[in-house]
Formats: sequence, C-alpha cells, structure tokens
Amino acid sequence: MKLIRFGEPGKEKPGILKEGKRWDVSAVVTDYNEDFFENDGLAKLKNAIETGTPFPQVDATLRLGAPVARPSKIICIGLNYVDHCIETNAPIPAEPIIFFKSTTALCGPDDDLIIPKNSVKTDWEVELAFVIGKKASYVEEADAMQYVAGYCLHNDYSERAFQLDRGGQWAKGKGCDTFAPLGPFLATPDEVADVNNLPMWLTVNGKKYQNSNTLNLVFKIPFLVHYLSQFMTLLPGDVISTGTPPGVGLGIKPAPVYIRAGDVIELGIEGLGTSRQLAVAYDQFN
Repeated sequence: MKLIRFGEPGKEKPGILKEGKRWDVSAVVTDYNEDFFENDGLAKLKNAIETGTPFPQVDATLRLGAPVARPSKIICIGLNYVDHCIETNAPIPAEPIIFFKSTTALCGPDDDLIIPKNSVKTDWEVELAFVIGKKASYVEEADAMQYVAGYCLHNDYSERAFQLDRGGQWAKGKGCDTFAPLGPFLATPDEVADVNNLPMWLTVNGKKYQNSNTLNLVFKIPFLVHYLSQFMTLLPGDVISTGTPPGVGLGIKPAPVYIRAGDVIELGIEGLGTSRQLAVAYDQFN
C-alpha cells in the first residue's frame, strides 16, 4: 500500500494512492498516527481494500501532507554515507550519530521551505526515512524488520550556521519549521523490492547536486532499529531518517552553496516518489 494524507495543514485526512489515483479512506481510518500503527491498522486497511470497501476518489490537485500524523519522535542519523563524511571532512562514525528534528518541522512534500529568520546557511539533504510500525525496545537486529511499517522520502533541511557555528547540539539547525518535508507517500515494505538498492537524487533550480543510492549506507535499517532501541523506546509512527549522501551545499568546492529565497529544490527516491519545495524568506512568508 501507499499511504497519503491530504488536505489543508492541520486538517489532513488519510488516503491511499492506488493505480495512480488518490482515494479517501477516512471512513475506516481516523489518521495515520500512533494509534493506527499500534492497533494493526495496516492489516485492517489492507483487508478493507481487498474486500472491496468503496472509497471516494480524491481530487489530485489537493495538497498532500506528511504521510504520517505528528509522530512522537523524528530521529535522524548523521554522517551515514562514507563519501558524505569525506566531503564534510568528518571521520566515518564507529557508531551511528543520532540527533532529533522537532515534530513542528514536519510538513507536506510540496510545501514551501521557510528560510529561518537570520539564516545564512540553509542546506538540503535528500534522505530515505522509515516509519516504526510497533513499539520497539531492545530489539535484536535479526528481528528488526518486523518493526518497520514502511518507507518514505525525506528532505532533512539544515541551517549550518545554527548547527555548526553556534555551539551545542545539532538540533538547533535541524528543527526549524518546514525543515522536514516528508512524502509524498508512505510505501509499505511489500511495495519496495530492495530498500538497500534505491537510487536517490536532489536538484536545486534544475542542477543536480545529489545522485547516490541506498547501497552506500554505512549503517543499514535493521541495525539502526536495533541500535536505537537500546537507548530509547521507539513508538509506532516514529520517523527515522537514515542520513544523506554527498552533494550537500556545505560540501561544495571551492565554496559552499546555500539556499536562497526563490530557489526550487526537487528530490526523489526510486519507488518512493518525488517532492518539490519553493524556498521562501521568513519575512516574506510572515
């Protein structure tokens, strides 16, 4: 299945994408939230689809929201591609680097990117994200994939001056509003032939900056589920973003390139769709 949420911000309804068309499943699903995943919602929805439950079609022009409702956590993995470590002059981690994005950063895949007030180094990061399907604590790596509900496209926007130049933890440069566009849809595992071999790309104003493949992940998804669950309980609906490949603005030589108002950022992962954000200055947006 491919799960979508559609409608105005804060008023999204759950739906599915099937055969290129959008369908409203709000008659059988309240929302794609912790309760949905925790109470076997995926299986119940699949059964409703397979038994022919009628669903109204959704206007294809309606806005898409993030494919999961506000999760308890958005957990990100830093420096998880070897060549990205090299471009940023960072050592290859011996263990996963973990940081969080605020849940208020979550937005729809095609919503505007709001460049934060006083930002001078807003950057892009195409990433594969996955969503936790059931409560996970001290999970064995061999069992980890049983806890994955599905996969989606994520742009882990970062304000590098906030992140790196102002001390403290990375979170201050990662959690700004609109810094986590997710989707267009959440693909259940049966929709993805090989999550460890997915081409991914990102362009700014039509110029390709990132062009890689999930083959190059340092720490794969089963290990990440296992590893994270040693330090915290993962709840159904939690989003984990697996890291970005090389080609971020920070690493461009001879001088970094950062996002400016009016820039258009487009990205995609094979099998997980594409997204597009227009960069808008904070003062212009407000």
